[in-house]
Amino acid sequence: MQFTIHQLEEWKDIVNQIIPNLDHNILLLKGNLGAGKTTFTQFLMKELGTKDEISSPTYSIVNEYDTPKGKVYHFDLYRLKSVEEAYDFGIEEYLDHAFLSIIEWPEIYMDELEGYGFHEMTINNTESGREIEFQ
Repeated sequence: MQFTIHQLEEWKDIVNQIIPNLDHNILLLKGNLGAGKTTFTQFLMKELGTKDEISSPTYSIVNEYDTPKGKVYHFDLYRLKSVEEAYDFGIEEYLDHAFLSIIEWPEIYMDELEGYGFHEMTINNTESGREIEFQ
């Protein structure tokens, strides 16, 4: 699926089209700094019914949110220097027990995701807005 958005409010429409297509419980978010990964997550979490405050897990590495369907874990692996750091904080436990895991900057952990089903979403800033690809 591909989308282009020009205004912040359009994220809600994107989220409502993506939710019915979430066949896996892992969603990888790729894009440059400021592309809108956390903004997308805020809209997604609101639509999934969380009452929790949504923020970037840049410093905490993982944020946990409650939804009516179960726990959602939101990771930011940007600052990790090695895959061992992901193992140290117990990423596998989170992935195995989540309704949904959202992983920003997943590149350092990609090889370990073999065997897991996951979706990828890439967000690119362009002159005309944001180009989004979901698969």
